[in-house]
Order: sequence, then C-alpha cells, then structure tokens
Amino acid sequence: DSGLVAAIAVDALGSSNVVGVAMPSRYSSPGSKSDAELLAQNLGIRLTTIPIEKVFQAYLDSLATSFEGTEPNVAEENIQARIRGNVLMALSNKFGWLVLTTGNKSEIATGYTTLYGDMAGGFAVIKDVPKTMVYELARYRNSVAGSELIPSAIIDKAPSAELRPEQRDTDSLPPYDLLDPILTAYVEEDKSIEQIIAMGIDEEVVKRAARLVDTSEYKRRQSPPGVKITP
Repeated sequence: DSGLVAAIAVDALGSSNVVGVAMPSRYSSPGSKSDAELLAQNLGIRLTTIPIEKVFQAYLDSLATSFEGTEPNVAEENIQARIRGNVLMALSNKFGWLVLTTGNKSEIATGYTTLYGDMAGGFAVIKDVPKTMVYELARYRNSVAGSELIPSAIIDKAPSAELRPEQRDTDSLPPYDLLDPILTAYVEEDKSIEQIIAMGIDEEVVKRAARLVDTSEYKRRQSPPGVKITP
C-alpha cells in the first residue's frame, strides 16, 4: 500500500516533492526496513527514518498502572499506529507537507485501520482501491517502468501491520481474494447478505465481513478525502 502510494505521488508531483518516512518499532522486520530503503532509492525520494521504540515504551510505562493485570491486545497495537500518525502530522505542521494516508478500500471498509493512527492525514490516495487491485496496480506500474520500481519483495510478502510478533492480516480478516468479492457485492452492488451467500460464498465469512463493514462507518466518517474510482 505504502509503495503504491509513494509511486503515485512521485508520478503526480515529481520525486523532489515526495518524502518517505520510515518509523520502525520492535516488531518491524529487517525486510521492511531494507524494502523501504530500496523503494525510496528506486523512486528517487528522500527517506527519513524516525524510530518509535522509545516513544512506544514511554507510553507503555505511563499506562502500566492502568493496564495492570491485563494481557496485551489491540490497545498496545494501536498505540504504535497513533505514534506514527503523530510523527507524520508533526512533520506536516513543521514543514507544510501534506500527509498521504495509505489505507486501501478493503481495510477501510472493514475497519482494519487505526483511527488517528494510519488514518491520520490530509489525502487518502487509495481509499477506494481494493487490496487485490493494489497488487495489480503495483505490478502494472512496474511493467510500465520496465523494472522493479516497487520491489518484488514488497509485493510478494504476506500483508502485515507488524504491530505484534508474527502478525498477519489474515489473523483478523479473511484472505483478500475472498474478502474483496464480498465487499464489491455488499458495498458497491448493494447485494444483501443472503444474495452474497447465494453466490456460493461461505455464510460465516459473508456475515463476518458485513458486520465489520457496518460497525466501521464511524471510522470512515472521520477519514480524509481521496480518489474515487468505483460507484
């Protein structure tokens, strides 16, 4: 998602007008760091690295008493996303930059996004682009370039928010190749749950996806505007 947004920004504005920000935490894989560096190099953009570990630990220390007796969960995960949102907005305020958010339609539809975290920004470039199409567009952009402008390692690895050990998107969502047809039917074609199930899709998966869409509207109402490509 970030790689595609960065490539679109460079195409639209020129590499001299785009800055990438890497914000590694204790859960960031070595591959994510090297992939970000290679992407920035390929796009010809400046990459600023601002580690968030010390800030994250400060939050955990401050909340230790309040969180005492509880197990780590989405609260600790979202703290990291919100630290990153804060860092980006600080850079925006200081230098007059516009923050481009990187959430895709599959995530925003199901609420697999952090309010005031990865949703923080001024313009949501791919908010109407399903995750499966994100992959298609990344490969298409590389084909136009005639090279791996967006490194294949970024495209090929399993999607992960990297907010806890060994996290994968499929821990929280159905696989995107199963989820996206449900979202297209439910959101864009206004089909009922019963009609989608009749398409031959597992009933529990359909009901779960529809429930996620319905309960995430409050988040979407607070998201930045973005490019619209579907009905």
